[in-house]
Amino acid sequence: MRVAGAAKLVVAVAVFLLTFYVISQVFEIKMDASLGNLFARSALDTAARSTKPPRYKCGISKACPEKHFAFKMASGAANVVGPKICLEDNVLMSGVKNNVGRGINVALVNDVAPFIEFLKSIQDGTIVLMGTYDDGATKLNDEARRLIAELGSTSITNLGFRDNWVFCGGKGIKTKSPFEQHIKNNKDTNKYEGWPEVVEMEGCIPQKQD
Repeated sequence: MRVAGAAKLVVAVAVFLLTFYVISQVFEIKMDASLGNLFARSALDTAARSTKPPRYKCGISKACPEKHFAFKMASGAANVVGPKICLEDNVLMSGVKNNVGRGINVALVNDVAPFIEFLKSIQDGTIVLMGTYDDGATKLNDEARRLIAELGSTSITNLGFRDNWVFCGGKGIKTKSPFEQHIKNNKDTNKYEGWPEVVEMEGCIPQKQD
C-alpha cells in the first residue's frame, strides 16, 4: 500500500511538473511573439516618423536660402473665398482673419484715390504682396497701374475685369519681379461661373542688403 501511494505521488508530481513546463513554454512563446510585434510596430512607427516630409515656412515646397523671406499667396476664388498671403510663416491676410475685401488686397481700400496715396507712401526697400479678390481691375486708373508697375509688375497693365492675379514686388526694385501670376477672365476657360481658377504662387524673397 505504501509503495502504491508513493507511486501515485511520484506520478502526480511528474504530471504537475510536465504541465508547468508546457505552460511556461507556451507563455514564453507568446511573450516573445508579443514583444516581437511590439518592437516591429515601434520600428515601423519610427520609420514612418523619419520619412515624414519636413514642413517649411508658409507650407512652401522647399526651404529658402539664408537671408531670404519665405512667402506663399493665393488669389481669391470667385467672390466666395478671399485671397491668402503668408510671409515668414505669418498669415498676413486671409478670409479666416477677416481682413480681405473685394479688389486688390494690399490694404482694405475701396477707392482708388487712397490706394494711390498708399502706393506713393511705400518706402524704398519695402516688400509688397498683392492678391485680387472678385475684381481688382475696374477701379484702377493709369496712375495706379503705373505705380504698381514701378514695384516690378509686368501684368498690371493687362489686368482686366475679374482676372485673378498675385504679385510680390518691392519699392525701388531695379528689374521686373519674377514673382507674378496672372490668369485672364475667359468664359471659355473659367473654372467658376464668371471667374477663372485660383492662382497660387510661392517663393523666396531676397532680403535687402545694407
